[in-house]
Amino acid sequence: MVVRAPAGVSVIVVTRDRPGLVADALASVAAQTLAPLEVRVGDDGGGHEPALPGAALLELTWLPLDHGQPAASRNAAAAGARGDLLAFLDDDDLWRPDHMAGLVTAFEDPGVGFAWRDCDVVREEVRADGTRVALERRTIARDWDEALMRSDDYLPPSTWGMRRSLFEALGGFDPSFRYSEDWDLVLRAAAVTRVRRVPGVSVEVRLRATGNVSADRTRERLDCLRRLAGRHGFTPPTPRTFWEVAGLVGRS
Repeated sequence: MVVRAPAGVSVIVVTRDRPGLVADALASVAAQTLAPLEVRVGDDGGGHEPALPGAALLELTWLPLDHGQPAASRNAAAAGARGDLLAFLDDDDLWRPDHMAGLVTAFEDPGVGFAWRDCDVVREEVRADGTRVALERRTIARDWDEALMRSDDYLPPSTWGMRRSLFEALGGFDPSFRYSEDWDLVLRAAAVTRVRRVPGVSVEVRLRATGNVSADRTRERLDCLRRLAGRHGFTPPTPRTFWEVAGLVGRS
């Protein structure tokens, strides 16, 4: 039986030129035991809305965008959201059916503004016919550790939930960060609200050999990490993928 979250959850997805992957992501939203109020997809590639099995279960808003970077695209997709809570899902990641049902329990405490669930980081390959094959996986299942978050971001956006009021008060993602905009937002949120982990792996963060932004080692990414460190008062961290982070810090 599918029920709706009492507080109302707006799911925020951004995508660019990956119709097969985003269709899988949205199918995982449609399979939730706790249905969202709405799903808002920011399409930053000008593509067309894919056919979605189970679409009748979702109120889906498809938003054509032209920002070229995730922070501005997520902000645009979240603008106009009606849910009291926002949940984020990257277009290549997947939720297990109990993800939202567990996530919303954190917000029964009115003092909690930000929460997350555990995840498996999965290295995969996509075959020519679109079949996705998991090659290996590592788990990230950690409580809040402020010291660790100053060296390694272990909270992928697809694991998050956030009160919309908090998101708006913080101004959303900072679009001056082409990289590490998610890390920056978590740290800003944790500075002003109570944060809570809801144990249990309910997210698959999927990585492939190509198309993985966190694998970039460009000058711009290094500059973003330096600015992140300067803003939050720590030493510039080493750039790592979530696969590498999972290997270092996976469990509390």
